[in-house]
Amino acid sequence: MSKTVKILIFVGILAVIVFWAVGIYNNMVKLDEETQQAWAQVENVYQRRADLIPNLVKTVQGAAEYEKGTLEGVIEARSKATSVQVDPTKLTEENIAAFQQAQDQLSSALSRLMVVVERYPELKANQNFLELQAQLEGTENRIVVERKKFNEVVQKYNTSIRRFPNNIFAGMFGFDKKGYFQAKEGADVAPDVEFNFD
Repeated sequence: MSKTVKILIFVGILAVIVFWAVGIYNNMVKLDEETQQAWAQVENVYQRRADLIPNLVKTVQGAAEYEKGTLEGVIEARSKATSVQVDPTKLTEENIAAFQQAQDQLSSALSRLMVVVERYPELKANQNFLELQAQLEGTENRIVVERKKFNEVVQKYNTSIRRFPNNIFAGMFGFDKKGYFQAKEGADVAPDVEFNFD
């Protein structure tokens, strides 16, 4: 075999390796972008919920003026929830957990508000309140859907960067594992239900 043929074979093998490595890198970039896009959609639906809350509070305030503490709790929880921002390039377990905790506090405050509303029949008949409540319920459903989609995209990304030989390139180019949304603690345990017929 001549020297030229050996050089051509070497260059050919090198070109195949380079194209293969570029393909792996580009796929990781694509998956990383998909996780960032999915995160943006999660933030979008949470922001939609936050945007509905001032109108809901105003509507309830007019009819339930004695529930000031509950309304202030919702306003404060909304403020905290909207202040927790996560850099989409740093979707770590800790950052996702902090975001989720703030959102869970807002969900809890909204639940307390809805319990209070049950005491005010005029609110349950108020068309504006009913529309806001329906929009809020729809938004909660969207949140569940977008969180599920986000977790699916993250799982795909994490699987890709952990596989061999992708894990070598992931380490070299800084592709880190991303965090998931987790179920609330105790969500796997069914609540005790007691009926009192006395």
